[in-house]
Amino acid sequence: MSVPPGAEPTLWELHRAVSQLREDLRGDFAQLATRLDQVVTEDVYRADQRAVEQRIGQVEAGLAHLRGDHEQGVERTALQRREDQEHAAATRRLVISSFVAPLLVMAVQLWLASQGTAS
Repeated sequence: MSVPPGAEPTLWELHRAVSQLREDLRGDFAQLATRLDQVVTEDVYRADQRAVEQRIGQVEAGLAHLRGDHEQGVERTALQRREDQEHAAATRRLVISSFVAPLLVMAVQLWLASQGTAS
């Protein structure tokens, strides 16, 4: 709308400008209302953050518990492995001695028998 520099707008032009302004404001307020529907209050936000922190704390505690259980399992496994190795070594000694001892006794008896017949 072009108005000569010295002329004043008519009432109809003012009415149209005010009506257009009113429509623009209604649209802006509608957009603002939809955006405000998505906004939460600070109290709700803080409560949500506390809940998230509690859940994270519970997960961390559970993870620490699992880590402790895992370490105990590793220690038990290592202890069991050492016990099994000791048991295997004892079994080997027993098997070796069960074969060597009779051979040694037989060798001693043969030597004594050979000594006794020579005299």
